[in-house]
Amino acid sequence: MAVSTITFQFQCLSSMSTALSKMASPTTVHLTEKEEEIVDWWSKFYASTGEHEKCGQYIQKGYSKLKIYDCELENVTEFEGLTDFSDTFKLYRGKSDENEDPSVVGEFKGSFRIYPLSDDPSVPAPPRQFRELPDSVPQECTVRIYIVRGLELQPQDNNGLCDPYIKITLGKKVIEDRDHYIPNTLNPVFGRMYELSCYLPQEKDLKISVYDYDTFTRDEKVGETIIDLENRFLSRFGSHCGIPEQYCVSGVNTWRDQLKPTQLLQNVARFKGFPPPVLSEDGSRIRYGGRDYSLDEFEVNKILHQHLGAPEERLALHILRTQGLVPEHVETRTLHSTFQPNISQGKLQMWVDVFPKSLGPPGPPFNITPRKAKRYYLRVIIWNTKEVILDEKSITGEDMSDIYVKGWIPGNEENKQKTDVHYRSLDGEGNFNWRFVFPFDYLPAEQLCIVAKKEHFWSIDQTEFRLPPRLIIQIWDNDKFSLDDYLGFLELDLHHTIIPAKSPEKCNLDMIPDLKAMNPLKVKTASLFEQKSMKGWWPCYVDKDGSRVMAGKVEMTLEVLNEKEADERPAGKGRDEPNMNPKLDPPNRPETSFLWFTNPCKTMKFIVWRRFKWVILGLLVLLIVLLFVAVLLYSLPNYLSMKIVKPNS
Repeated sequence: MAVSTITFQFQCLSSMSTALSKMASPTTVHLTEKEEEIVDWWSKFYASTGEHEKCGQYIQKGYSKLKIYDCELENVTEFEGLTDFSDTFKLYRGKSDENEDPSVVGEFKGSFRIYPLSDDPSVPAPPRQFRELPDSVPQECTVRIYIVRGLELQPQDNNGLCDPYIKITLGKKVIEDRDHYIPNTLNPVFGRMYELSCYLPQEKDLKISVYDYDTFTRDEKVGETIIDLENRFLSRFGSHCGIPEQYCVSGVNTWRDQLKPTQLLQNVARFKGFPPPVLSEDGSRIRYGGRDYSLDEFEVNKILHQHLGAPEERLALHILRTQGLVPEHVETRTLHSTFQPNISQGKLQMWVDVFPKSLGPPGPPFNITPRKAKRYYLRVIIWNTKEVILDEKSITGEDMSDIYVKGWIPGNEENKQKTDVHYRSLDGEGNFNWRFVFPFDYLPAEQLCIVAKKEHFWSIDQTEFRLPPRLIIQIWDNDKFSLDDYLGFLELDLHHTIIPAKSPEKCNLDMIPDLKAMNPLKVKTASLFEQKSMKGWWPCYVDKDGSRVMAGKVEMTLEVLNEKEADERPAGKGRDEPNMNPKLDPPNRPETSFLWFTNPCKTMKFIVWRRFKWVILGLLVLLIVLLFVAVLLYSLPNYLSMKIVKPNS
């Protein structure tokens, strides 16, 4: 009777925790200035999340995306919890009392495989389950932790917001990034990369905590998440460093792994028991796993940009992407609190790279520093106005307006600017030759303005807002003894600026989009950031009873400049120095344009005399006649008495 023999194989890996650490220095990516403005790592991230309005020309250039996981990497189904190589078993202290809760005193990492052996020695043994075991000595590794952003953090402050910062713990080493806290937000954009050294398996537990910064009290922990670095290092899914879509040797997607794709493909073939891959002489074909692969089948109809590397490396990478390995990714990890372990305290979008130092230095780290706004200037020259509503009556009963123009960029209301006043406009025409200068902070890649301001006077930190770049122009009627009268306005989107009319006669409300009575397809717009400058006539309007009424026409020059251009071509506000680019002369206003009670002589000449000339002349004639009659009547009695008495006779 045959007796079965059971063969028992196991592998044991132990683990505990300590660490060496240092902050990573940023890596400079060599790009042209124009490309650097538009293409960065955040372009890649937003292209992958579907926020295409923030990624500029990234997709059109044919650059690669990454995978966004909405959960922890170990919870992604196809990666089997990253325990494909070894499982983790909790070790509990024995209970002295039945009611005592068991306490965890450690972990055992290992894998077990049980399979039958035939009692016939001539029958070949089953294939070994454990192949290509890692070195049993501790591995010194470089760990790079990329913290992208936080999502829906639990509020910690009285204002319902949080001032979060990151704290990294690996063994006995701690990085407390308190200086880089993000004020007043529940969705912080961290954009931080931390580089540490550690020994695996002794220092395997990476703890990432989010704390709320407080000036006068102790910082509170929002939540934390723990990553088992050993599992990521040992997993055959390549979770130590995700596989990108493209092999790039320059640009924002520069290859960051220690091994090239061809070397990684050889390792995967060895792990799977396949023959080594065979490369053709020209590097366009590789035989792997019993199948021939060509570069053409992967890159047909693809944009091939200048940052791509050698053909054989690109082909090897395409093959690797078919092997079920972990792709280049950002994972979303839930933050937990020890006080409320089952309640989410928010999420972190991040990823971790683990590089064994025995394989040499890794590639340059990604620069995920948050985008910084650049200083731009919007210069607006108000030349003239036409057909402005005449909102007042002069002392002589004439329709008139004392016109001035006001302008600002939304979000910077404290920097509102206005022209001087064109007094006594009798036909709606105003002459100004006045320059507005609006500085603003702008993100070219996202096409948004950054506005930072304190929400309350007692606020310690400024809160940051992102707004589309717009210009508001308003026409007002000046009043000396009452509130000024609002006449009409114009709002311009600087990215879709209405093309101005060349003359005031061609300027009308049909130029304004979203008007019910017109076809919006006829509206002609252009980006002021691309055009750099525009000049012409724009209509201002006022809403009355649900419809738009023309309130006037404004002749303007719009010009947007970056900081360097503004320094090279300086210009002052209004007509102040430096009055150049272009030089603005005082406007040639009519003699009737003045403030009546400050110029009595002009008031008599241009207001009283012009309107009441014949009345005044008539009154003067009448006065002379009356004086003559009065003198006559006064002198007549004396004359008559002289005639009667005849003193000379």
